[in-house]
Amino acid sequence: MIKVDGLPYWRLSGFYFLFFLTIGCFMPYWSLYLKSLGMNAEAIGILSAIIVVTKIFSSFIWGWIVDYTGKRMHVIRYTSFFSLLSFCFVLFFQDFWSLFIILLIFSIFWSAALPQVEATTLSHLGEESDRYTTVRIWGSISFIIAVVALGNFFDYYSINYLLPIVIFSMALVWFHSLFIPEVPSSYQKSDNSTFKAILFKPRVIALMAVCFLIQASHGTYYTFFSIYLEEHDYSNRFIGICWALGVFAEVIIYLFMHKVIGRFGLRRLMILTVIFATLRWLLIAFFVDNITILLSAQCLHAATFGVYHAVAIQYIPLEFKGSHQGRGQALYSSVSFGAGLALGSLISGYLWDSVGSMQTFLFAAILSAIGILIAWFGLKNNYS
Repeated sequence: MIKVDGLPYWRLSGFYFLFFLTIGCFMPYWSLYLKSLGMNAEAIGILSAIIVVTKIFSSFIWGWIVDYTGKRMHVIRYTSFFSLLSFCFVLFFQDFWSLFIILLIFSIFWSAALPQVEATTLSHLGEESDRYTTVRIWGSISFIIAVVALGNFFDYYSINYLLPIVIFSMALVWFHSLFIPEVPSSYQKSDNSTFKAILFKPRVIALMAVCFLIQASHGTYYTFFSIYLEEHDYSNRFIGICWALGVFAEVIIYLFMHKVIGRFGLRRLMILTVIFATLRWLLIAFFVDNITILLSAQCLHAATFGVYHAVAIQYIPLEFKGSHQGRGQALYSSVSFGAGLALGSLISGYLWDSVGSMQTFLFAAILSAIGILIAWFGLKNNYS
């Protein structure tokens, strides 16, 4: 267990647990819910992308507000509440444009919380940021619980129950945010560099490009993996198991991540991440009907997200220090989980209907393969 003076471990871990419990309820089954409404792949891709595309600008705006006001937890609490309130409207509308508008408003608020909780956690950890994964691991555990439980649940009950389940989980997120303390100002060291100067460093540009590409490649996975398996006659229970297996592998790597980073260094691990991502999408594309290979590909989630996120999240405070940290985390969220996922989801929606499912996962492999080149050359002399 983590031991850092002044760290509110269980309150931070509890937020990750509830936040990713919500993600675990929503992400694997949202596309199935939209499909049950009769929407095609293009519409599903758009309604999945809109949730992340707003991060391109909204996360950065919230980060600027936090850095300007110094009231990080106030922003987290208010935006968590309005996320809950706005999402409730999906109970009353089922047409494309109504859902588009509701999700647009919802995602503007929803995008605020996680980057700022990440910044809060890293600020509390201080010099022990390599132990971030011992806090974040609870989010992975709750994701597993959610996908397995709902995978079994939806084999017997209507997918329409998804909405009240997600709303209840969001309510828990907001309520728990009321108990997380603000970071004492003594933890926030000043930095003399301007944000613009940091942003245009070649190593920062390379890092953001790699983050963009690897998350763009995941856009296909997050949006269409459940549908892909359903089209190949897998049950909802098995779909839930596949999602859970990937995150279980992520949990295992998180247990040892601080030692792994210390041994291999950030640059090597980032290169390995994009290599394994390319391999993962190729395996899913060509061997979806082979259960052994499919499950093996899911175990690579330990690298393609677990290692990737742990490495990326530690790059940020190395470059964006002090008063720039909120915007630094927001920029990372905007570029990767915003622009990257949005591009992947949108293009995948078009490719799915026009060229086919296997070719769509090949597109994901191409994106991550480009990331290999950028990581190899762009990060070569920048980090250990």
